[in-house]
Amino acid sequence: MRGRVPAVVVGLAAVALLLPITGAQADPKPTVAQAKAKLKKLNEQADKVVDQYNAANEKWKKAKKQYAEINASYTKKAERVDVLRESLVTVATSTYQTGDIVSMGLLYSPNPESMLSGLAALDQLSQGRARQLNEYQGAIADLKKQRDQKKGVYVEATKVKADLLKEKKQADQLVKEQTELLRRIGAYNPGNTNSAGAVYSGPASGNALAALQFAYRQIGKPYRYGATGPGSWDCSGLVQAAWSAGGVSLPRTSYEQWAWGASRKVPLNALQAGDLLWHAGLGHVGIYAGNGKVVHAPQTGDVVKVVTLAQYNAMGAVRP
Repeated sequence: MRGRVPAVVVGLAAVALLLPITGAQADPKPTVAQAKAKLKKLNEQADKVVDQYNAANEKWKKAKKQYAEINASYTKKAERVDVLRESLVTVATSTYQTGDIVSMGLLYSPNPESMLSGLAALDQLSQGRARQLNEYQGAIADLKKQRDQKKGVYVEATKVKADLLKEKKQADQLVKEQTELLRRIGAYNPGNTNSAGAVYSGPASGNALAALQFAYRQIGKPYRYGATGPGSWDCSGLVQAAWSAGGVSLPRTSYEQWAWGASRKVPLNALQAGDLLWHAGLGHVGIYAGNGKVVHAPQTGDVVKVVTLAQYNAMGAVRP
């Protein structure tokens, strides 16, 4: 019978419509090269966002500590003033209750010198107490002013931290994208928070040797933004802890560390083991280990490790 399409053909056509689109019409998966290029951009974005959040968090912690210290001092002084005030009230009450007897006893004392001495002693006692109280009240007024100033710093820092929570969410999203890309290309390394690390055997000496020995013991531990050890690290957290082991106190973030070293910069062709090295943009920092090697905590999905100076692509250096 002409004009009729067989039922089998109709069925096959329906099935074809239900099948997922493949081939040229589907969105192609990124190649390894494309994934790595995107990952590089994500890492650069994460460096900036994470450093900003870390800086705000450090500012908040310092302000909170300062406020707690000044408030504790204020409370202690206030308690002392209360004791003095109570003592003065007791003296005043006692004088009121026994004043006539004391006064009569002093006024009619057969010994004029004893009478005058007694009156002077009472007057000195009262003046001394009042002077002490006035001194403490003045100290409390100054201290309260300081405490209020510190509280203002704390409140402002808390606002800054709250504002940057939005950027932290952005960083979390970047980490998620980084992780997905790394898993897709089979390059995600979860690391080992209990890694025993490695032994440093390079040319460093003195404080730099202590710093590099510490850094090498962290090899194999995972990178985690905002982390300051002992099981995971971000780049500046590792550098700060390593040089702390070397007896040098560094700021928390890579940008702050760069600013700290403004008068300590060294040319890249004169590097010594222990020098701090930055990528372009200053969002990432590592430690030169000598012999053309750098130890650092790279980025999400990677671990503390040693790379060549050429791989690291440094743009600036500071000597602690």
